Amino acid sequence: MLDATLADIGPLDEGAMAAAHDLHTRLTKPAGSLGALEELSVRLAGLAGVCPPPLPEPAAVAIFAADHGVHAQGVTPWPQEVTAQMVGNFLSGGAVVNAFARQTGATVTVVDVGVATPLTQARVPAQRSARAAPRLVDAKVRAGTRDMTARPALTREEAREAVETGIRTADELLDSGAGILVTGDMGIANTTAAAALIAVFTGIDPAEATGRGTGIDDVTYARKVAVVRAALARHVPDPADPLGVLAAFGGLEHAALAGFVLGGAARRVPVLLDGVNAVAAALAAAAFAPDAVGAMVAGHRSAEPGATAGLDRLGLLPIIDLGLRLGEGTGALLGYPVVAGAVRVLHEVATFDAAGVSEK
Repeated sequence: MLDATLADIGPLDEGAMAAAHDLHTRLTKPAGSLGALEELSVRLAGLAGVCPPPLPEPAAVAIFAADHGVHAQGVTPWPQEVTAQMVGNFLSGGAVVNAFARQTGATVTVVDVGVATPLTQARVPAQRSARAAPRLVDAKVRAGTRDMTARPALTREEAREAVETGIRTADELLDSGAGILVTGDMGIANTTAAAALIAVFTGIDPAEATGRGTGIDDVTYARKVAVVRAALARHVPDPADPLGVLAAFGGLEHAALAGFVLGGAARRVPVLLDGVNAVAAALAAAAFAPDAVGAMVAGHRSAEPGATAGLDRLGLLPIIDLGLRLGEGTGALLGYPVVAGAVRVLHEVATFDAAGVSEK
């Protein structure tokens, strides 16, 4: 599945992009007056291969949930059981991502790709809203990764299985009518794995790639940086081998998110990235297929420093910058209406000729 997906990913359509650029010059507004929105709409036309591109609706969020063996190194004060507990919260509709999804009309799918605690032990409260009830997909590759400071977090086969879970999820959501994919993640200690991935793919120092995640204190932060540095020294990963990098550090949700991005790119549908975990996965996706970047839209700039380094490497401009660091898909969902607006301009704004408005 992975190889076939990579074969389907190609460059943006230059003809469609030229048509979108030309259309912008004829719409009833000063040329370039919508700034980055114009550039985004042109790129989405190139992705779709047609001008105007399809409206990116409805939105479908996939939250990939998994746990991390590196949690044992004390990189976060939060207990590992919180991952499963938050899955229950997502399914009950009580998390921030659920509130934002209801606001935007997005669906929410939760994919258990590696939660360590059996979800039967997680308390799942009564559904708060019947509207767009979240769905759970059991796609567990293993119950959390191994400790990346002691051994590879995953085997190559497990990493591939997780990547293909993401591809399969993208296909299922698109086959169900989604017009844009939105990345979500949940996994206690996942920002440690994300920092290692970002350090590998960007070449920056672990201290620059590592942030405070859930708001850890100075002592825990120093330990977290040391853990990432030790893992990088142990594995000496090759950034040209993204499957090997994902196997070395995990997490299962990062590998699945990479596949999710690749699945959207192969189907030529935009994928709206959330925070630092999505950016780490997007870097892996770009290492698999550089043209996949054409499908990526940065929903926001995470407060995690590695996210900015990753976005810079990908050449992506974040839509909003509010100092968010929650994950789940929340920042991406806040940016979603802006993406939809960028495309709607090409569909609905009159040209000078059609409106009878004089040009300069």
